[in-house]
Amino acid sequence: MSNSNSEDKNKKNNPNNSNKNSEWFETWFDSHYYHILYKDRDDTEARLFMDNISLYLNFLSNDKILDLACGKGRHSIYLNQKGLCVEGIDLSEESIQYAKQFENERLSFSQHDMRKIYKSDYFDFILNLFTSFGYFETDNENQQAISAMAEALQTEGRIVLDFFNTTKVIESLVCYEEKNIDGITFKISKSIQNDFIVKDINFEDKGKQFHFQERVKAIPTTDFLRYFRNAGLTVARIFGDYDLSEFEEEISDRMIFVVEK
Repeated sequence: MSNSNSEDKNKKNNPNNSNKNSEWFETWFDSHYYHILYKDRDDTEARLFMDNISLYLNFLSNDKILDLACGKGRHSIYLNQKGLCVEGIDLSEESIQYAKQFENERLSFSQHDMRKIYKSDYFDFILNLFTSFGYFETDNENQQAISAMAEALQTEGRIVLDFFNTTKVIESLVCYEEKNIDGITFKISKSIQNDFIVKDINFEDKGKQFHFQERVKAIPTTDFLRYFRNAGLTVARIFGDYDLSEFEEEISDRMIFVVEK
């Protein structure tokens, strides 16, 4: 790699060098350190969830499915391997470029901001998985994202929105932990600030200090219900885990909303 390319990559991965107007997820999700920290996410669990939700919703081969905020496309790729037609969209250019290597005639990936409408009245199902929501600073932006999902759905289409159980996460918050991955020690501090669950990630690599931050709104169930109602959507079920058990606010790990247009 040339020196100029190395400098560009360092700028991209150091938030101190990034555009000050960038939102945290634009910087962090496009960093290769993000993919190092989270590279061991449980694909078995993800596939179990996709198997269960596929059966529950009765996905058919001709259904048009949108994986919204798809990351590197692990859910999209697996659903496509099951014979389904899937589009994945994500704001991260790096994630989309990675995912594109798996494209075929029934699987495609595009860079897109979920707050903006994507293909009006087009999809049978929209999946927003693994807490890929709540990143925005304002309530209005959250509503914009839900309304954009509703606009992209065909009539009688369904959305699956998978979010952590806010109540349980707050009660069981681990304030500090360290993870050593690929020779990098990630020092992770978590706190609650102005209704956001904030994760500060500090580490050193190649003699340089790095700091990234994740901010996810601690959205209660009542706010999600309001977003859906304002978008003209109806909640059909709320599941509490990837086995599709019923949601119980005090004990469930997830809030998995199934909503209809």
